[in-house]
Amino acid sequence: MLLVTTDEIPGRKIKKVLGLVKGNTIRARHLGRDLMAALRNLVGGEITDYTKMLAESREQAIDRMVEQAEEMGANAVVGIRFTTSSVMQGAAELLVYGTAVIVE
Repeated sequence: MLLVTTDEIPGRKIKKVLGLVKGNTIRARHLGRDLMAALRNLVGGEITDYTKMLAESREQAIDRMVEQAEEMGANAVVGIRFTTSSVMQGAAELLVYGTAVIVE
């Protein structure tokens, strides 16, 4: 499965557009992580627990989008975008979406 943020894939021709595909996940913060983040905020630096959580969320959302694209018969997804939104205090949704296509 080819995944690109561009609307076209250089050297490939889009034979058929299958439609919108998406994947999402909602993650809540963990109290223990919040305490460590608050301490890290005082001294500065990367909050590695949150970095890891967001990376896992992105991968899970991408996997769900790819699964949907494969079910439609796609061999590529173009125009991929990510977005986040707050669902409630301490929880956020990460959504990835794109256009499922068949390329040569």
